[in-house]
Amino acid sequence: MSQIQKLAIELRKSISKKIIGKDSVIDKVTAALICGGHVLLNDIPGTGKTTFARTLADSLDVTFCRIQFTPDLLPSDLIGVSVPDPETGVFRFHKGAVFTQILLADEINRAAPRTQSALLECMEERQVTADGYTYMLQKPFFVIATQNPVEMQGTFPLPEAQLDRFLLCLSLGYLSREQELALLACVDSIVPTTPSVTVEQLLAAQKELSQVTVSAPVREYIVDLARASREHSGIQLGLSTRGTQALYRLSCAVAAIQGRDFVTPDDVKSIAADCMAHRMVTNGALWNDRVDTCRTVVEELLHTVPVPKEAQWN
Repeated sequence: MSQIQKLAIELRKSISKKIIGKDSVIDKVTAALICGGHVLLNDIPGTGKTTFARTLADSLDVTFCRIQFTPDLLPSDLIGVSVPDPETGVFRFHKGAVFTQILLADEINRAAPRTQSALLECMEERQVTADGYTYMLQKPFFVIATQNPVEMQGTFPLPEAQLDRFLLCLSLGYLSREQELALLACVDSIVPTTPSVTVEQLLAAQKELSQVTVSAPVREYIVDLARASREHSGIQLGLSTRGTQALYRLSCAVAAIQGRDFVTPDDVKSIAADCMAHRMVTNGALWNDRVDTCRTVVEELLHTVPVPKEAQWN
């Protein structure tokens, strides 16, 4: 069994004790974590977004910080600020909330664009530049951002450049009747989550991802999906080149979690909508309606773009 598969099994076992019935979401977040990407949870209040992020951090034995995004939040609250030492007068940099390993950016769209943009360098380059100095962030650095698709008043929609930096956009959604009954049955007996995966194991799994092979026909299939999204009549802005690379890496992670060292078209299909839809733009729709429309377009593309036959990719 590979390091990646072991890690996925352990995280699924640990997180599912508190997040019931969401194994698929857990695996997708694990895939993003292995790829070194970030996740946007677009969901209504009370579905377990904060609990998910905190349980993930507890399962990994890493530092965790939750910061509530509000209109008065400043960039310095995130990245830090230099203040003079009262004794020497020398300015010293006091690190902000991003100097952690798992950052929960709660209701990220409630902060002003200036504050939102403070995360761009952190998410892409894993570093902070302040007062002419560059500070590296500790590995792993993983952002889970949330936003509420129901209450849009007083919010600031994320710019396309920032949406493109999220590897996945996911939704936990409501539980089924049976799952909600199971949750109520154990609500008073849930024990604290203890670490089941070390940082060293996670970094080893990330390194192992490069051993997953992708045949030329499957690579062509990924590129064809991206190009089809750009040429679709209902889409104003299709998948970016960064998005194509993200779909490639995520497909590798999905294959590795299932215990394979090669990618199939089904791996690509299983993650395509979650990876592509939030990066695409339609004409004149609100953000949440836009994502739903783009997911429908992606599903359409998965049925229309020719899929390589097994003899070509196996």
